[in-house]
Amino acid sequence: MNSEETGAEVGSETGTEPGTDTGSAAPADAGAARPPDWWHRDHPTFTALTGFFTGLAFILLVPALYAGVLSLFVSTETVEDLFPFVLVTLVVPLGLVISTHTRRFGAYMWLGLVSTGIVVGGVGSLVLWALFSSQA
Repeated sequence: MNSEETGAEVGSETGTEPGTDTGSAAPADAGAARPPDWWHRDHPTFTALTGFFTGLAFILLVPALYAGVLSLFVSTETVEDLFPFVLVTLVVPLGLVISTHTRRFGAYMWLGLVSTGIVVGGVGSLVLWALFSSQA
């Protein structure tokens, strides 16, 4: 029985044609079919940490990007008038809390949003108080 009858190359484990390199492609294909590691799937703090830091990034980056992109296209006065519409983006974390599949992530995202807002507002007011009280 020769190699053409069995459908496999002599000296080849995969049965591919000679000259093709499958050594580096096999592990990548095997990793793509594998389910996520236990850390991403089952660890109790993974969802909490990613939700919290997503909320932190959301509250800091979304208003800044919204104002920055608007200022590229319209005048400063118009950007100031349209800035309250950034609150529409809060529908995203609200939708995450409403959905049962993403409720835990959304709750921690809200925790990140609110706690970051409180910390930034508290530190800002403390700095302003210190600056104005030193002037007196």
